[in-house]
Amino acid sequence: MSGHSKWSTIKRKKGAADAKRGALFTKLAREIQIAAREGADPEYNFKLRLAVDKAKANSMPKENIDRAIRRGSGLETGEELLETAFEGYGPGGVALYIEVLTDNRNRAVAEIRHTLSRGNGAMGESGSVAWQFEPRGAITVTVGKSSQDDIFEAALDAGAEDVEFSDGMAEILTDPSDLKMVQDAFRLRGLSVEGAELIRKPKTLLSVDDKTAVSVMNLVENLEDLDDVTSVYSNLEISEALLQSLEE
Repeated sequence: MSGHSKWSTIKRKKGAADAKRGALFTKLAREIQIAAREGADPEYNFKLRLAVDKAKANSMPKENIDRAIRRGSGLETGEELLETAFEGYGPGGVALYIEVLTDNRNRAVAEIRHTLSRGNGAMGESGSVAWQFEPRGAITVTVGKSSQDDIFEAALDAGAEDVEFSDGMAEILTDPSDLKMVQDAFRLRGLSVEGAELIRKPKTLLSVDDKTAVSVMNLVENLEDLDDVTSVYSNLEISEALLQSLEE
């Protein structure tokens, strides 16, 4: 399993332990609001279901979730949100794909540019790195009492593309259009689904020295702390030795 995937697992654990980091509820509400534009019922709007499940997993109050749905579906006045992405580079030429939900594009651009510059990175032109990241569905499952073989078999039966294991968790990767089908199949089997989301997976990973890798990871965290940024993806490869030191 790649260091990149294991770093994703570490970040998920860190994020779950610090729910206030990066004004999380505001970001979650914006994701729900955007998703609700395509329909206010999570049963018929899978994108909304993903956003609501993510909010519940982070203990977001039901009234906040309902308000965001009403705003997105036009039943209540709310901020006008733009969903977009920016591209850039971190130290060592590591590619960065930055997803944004904002009510002020100029502010978002200025803050991202400043954060990149401060972290020895730079903004890229449109299309400069996007081609390096493929849309994928990602489902996180607790291994628990199930064996890795059981989970791998369930993933194949459900039509998943790949499975990666790390620290008692499994990440199941799917075609984006198959995410709902695979997630439902796991739940029908009684397997513990921790989360499901649409991600951008790097086609290839870039190896840099540990000092540069730490600089990139710090830059990614600083970008994720920005109010308008929802996700940051990189093609950074991280050595097992560095990962072990981060876990200690």
